Amino acid sequence: VKTHLQAQTLAAVAVGHQHNHENISAAFASIYKQHGVAGLWRGVTGAVPRVAVGSAAQLATFASAKDWVCERQWFGEGSWAAVLAGGMVSGVAVAVTMTPFDVVSTRLYNQPVDTDGAGKLYRGFWDCILQISSKEGLLGLYKGIGAVYLRLGPHTVLSLFFWDELRKM
Repeated sequence: VKTHLQAQTLAAVAVGHQHNHENISAAFASIYKQHGVAGLWRGVTGAVPRVAVGSAAQLATFASAKDWVCERQWFGEGSWAAVLAGGMVSGVAVAVTMTPFDVVSTRLYNQPVDTDGAGKLYRGFWDCILQISSKEGLLGLYKGIGAVYLRLGPHTVLSLFFWDELRKM
């Protein structure tokens, strides 16, 4: 529903498929009416790996980066600066690992579907990856990485900073 509404714009400037929902309630009702409960979960095959890969990258790189800056004595053990440095490195890793999954999820969510709810552009997760890679190159999977980092970078830094501080308590 979020992707349908975010992609929606005036016909004069529209890019991609337009769903033309009036509001969030109408979007839920329309999707449910046309495709049932399964229609509300379309694209989840791209979202689940996105979260798994992003969380794994976030936690693994945070601990490693924090330890690395402390070993080099750039920042003291347990200092807030070491935590922020680890969070910044982690934010980059999260953006790099999650962006391909974001691109795939968005394409799966937003593609037009036939009367049976099957996508008209992609048959699923792997088909979407293969089509993007073959038509747009591997960098096609990284469209919007700047915007992804601007959203996930600060979120990652702050989340890990507060998590680390709470853990110390």
